[in-house]
Amino acid sequence: MTAVNRDLVRDLDRLAERLGTRAQRAVPIGPLTTYRVGGPATLLTRVESVTDLAALARALDDVDVPMLVVGRGSNLLVADEGFIGLAICLGEFANEIHINTPSAGREAIDAIHTFEVVAGAAVFLPILARRTAAAGLTGMEWGVGVPGSVGGAVSMNAGGHGSDMAASLTSVDVFDLRERAQAEVPVAALGLRFRGSDLAAHQVVLRARFALCAGDRERSEAEITEIVRWRREHQPGGHNAGSVFVNPIPDVLPAAKVIDELGLRGFRIGTAEVSTKHANFIQADENGRAADVRAVIDEVRAQVLAHHGIALRSEVRLVGFRDGLEDRAGVAIGPQVCGGAS
Repeated sequence: MTAVNRDLVRDLDRLAERLGTRAQRAVPIGPLTTYRVGGPATLLTRVESVTDLAALARALDDVDVPMLVVGRGSNLLVADEGFIGLAICLGEFANEIHINTPSAGREAIDAIHTFEVVAGAAVFLPILARRTAAAGLTGMEWGVGVPGSVGGAVSMNAGGHGSDMAASLTSVDVFDLRERAQAEVPVAALGLRFRGSDLAAHQVVLRARFALCAGDRERSEAEITEIVRWRREHQPGGHNAGSVFVNPIPDVLPAAKVIDELGLRGFRIGTAEVSTKHANFIQADENGRAADVRAVIDEVRAQVLAHHGIALRSEVRLVGFRDGLEDRAGVAIGPQVCGGAS
């Protein structure tokens, strides 16, 4: 065991002792992701309030451990060996939605007027899409197709169907576990970009604020219905993380097209395969292995690079992988994510 590993094990033991019954050891977190594969976290703690986060921040004083906020896990792939670090799950306090609805009975609403919606970090994005549409607000319909949490969606600037979080997000409340402080961070300071942000693992998103326009409930609900229909028709169910690779040229050259051209639908390694329904989805079998999913990602990217000269970039975040092959897979390395769209 290296000195670094010894230090990490020591710090995790110290943290476990400080947290006491508030932390559990060796809790499987792979099943908390949409891939449903992968091993345990060394420690897992569930926080039920900002007070709990403040206590966690004090327990983290003078210890240095990797941290991962686990939301819906829709963009995470956890290694079979698990995650050597602290996994954090947010409780019901982060699952509230507050909507400032248009005034009842108004004959006309200025098209540029916006209404504030506040959603906790644990809120399921499809639920937020449906709730805001039912309230007569428009701008979040696209979220019905993203099976992640609000916190994870902020961290990776999730999006789809022509929009993303940055389009309507105004600010987020963040608890910084290093600074032991909560602050409201304006959207301009988040560093949002295509499927990414500047948020660090120690910055826990608590809630997000959106500015949505007044719309037509029936029209918004019809759009949601169409998005759901389209996804069921064109995308597979089962254990996956949605589209794996970012489109090489957005709105022009889809990643699925370049993969399809190589005849890779159905390509399989062990317990994972490229979906036969959509070439940019990689499926895991029931009780499959994360290493197989990772190997398929790696091989698909290698073949596209060799035949097309395109270095595909993956949206999937690797958690716990330590084999030094991450660059070959074109993936971002966890746990520098808060949740997974999350």
